[in-house]
Amino acid sequence: MNMALHVMDEANRCLGCKNPQCQKGCPINTPIPEVIKLLKANKLDEAGWMLFENNPLTTVCSLICNHENQCEGHCILGKKGAPVHFSVIESYISSTYASKMTKGPAPSNGIKVAIVGSGPAGITIAILMARMGYQVTIFESKDKIGGILRYGIPEFRLPKSVLDDIQYRHLEMKGIKIRPNTKIGAAIGLDDLFADGYKAVFIGTGVWKPNRLRIKGESFGNVHYAINYLNNPDVYKLGEKVIVIGAGNAAMDVARTALRHGSRDVTCFSLTKKVVASEHEFSYATLEGVKFEYNKKPVEITDEGVIFRDLLEAEDGTLTEVEGSDTLIATDSVMISISQGPQNTIVNTTTGLKATQKGLLEADDCGRTSRPGVFASGDVVNGARTVVEAVAYSKKVAQAMHEYIQSNLANKT
Repeated sequence: MNMALHVMDEANRCLGCKNPQCQKGCPINTPIPEVIKLLKANKLDEAGWMLFENNPLTTVCSLICNHENQCEGHCILGKKGAPVHFSVIESYISSTYASKMTKGPAPSNGIKVAIVGSGPAGITIAILMARMGYQVTIFESKDKIGGILRYGIPEFRLPKSVLDDIQYRHLEMKGIKIRPNTKIGAAIGLDDLFADGYKAVFIGTGVWKPNRLRIKGESFGNVHYAINYLNNPDVYKLGEKVIVIGAGNAAMDVARTALRHGSRDVTCFSLTKKVVASEHEFSYATLEGVKFEYNKKPVEITDEGVIFRDLLEAEDGTLTEVEGSDTLIATDSVMISISQGPQNTIVNTTTGLKATQKGLLEADDCGRTSRPGVFASGDVVNGARTVVEAVAYSKKVAQAMHEYIQSNLANKT
């Protein structure tokens, strides 16, 4: 009950601006004032429907979006005081309404579409294509759906139950088939999908290959990559003291997870004097006891710890190494968190699919790749970005896939 009161208090603070900056600040253009208006009129189900219609991953985005830079960061009330915390309102409406969603699959048009990867982009496109009546099959290389949402974001930020609910309500109830533990490019290739009658294929395989530091000692047994650790933290024995190299949002997730798994002394090392992570994530990490060291460059990893070199940072941001400043900082484990790149299985096993030098798939604004009928979006095209950006881009891609299939059918009749 308190939660509902708290949500209504926030909703009542909304000014209902004629020119809503909050909506402009949202990458997916959520109709925030309209949703709040419906809630205040006791039309929770209509507000929930509006949220899901605009953003199939509304339950996820309400929890993990960078609200301080987006909807809430643009709220007029935030100029002089606290903004309306739409994240709280969205989370309450979407999670309450989610359990009422009982609509089954749309009437089938009999056309098969394949989705490779079930991260934010894959889930979004699967749902949107199913809404249009397509027969959708998701091919997921891991054992459960969610991609980076499940295997890269800790439980305390995004409970796995939210993803399980999406699988049940949005995928299974809409007749979407899921093939887990199936890597396209291994036993089944892209060509096999077209041979079996899929009329379009979407690739949203994400970026799972950790970027390396390329320094001595990176293969030692006490060194781990953030993306691998977040996959399943329970299987790691990090010890009391942990050094995290990197200061982005993933580094905050790793540091906070390590503390929750028994490490007592966790320090993030940053090349610059500014942390890359959002202020929100940084403040939580600090609150929980994570320490920070700035202007430090790792030069070698030893069995005892990491050798760091000091960096001088000029006003314009240029960094200069300080000779003779190398210092060994002892630690039990080292966690490398400097972003990820793509695994190239599909590109390497498919003809006519162009990739950039970094291995990212080449695609236009609507996700069309160099091969007709193959579409891509999400991190495998843009590099690691935010969930809400992946969803917003994927809405355009789903429309382009629909148009491609329909024009192909028209040409054949």
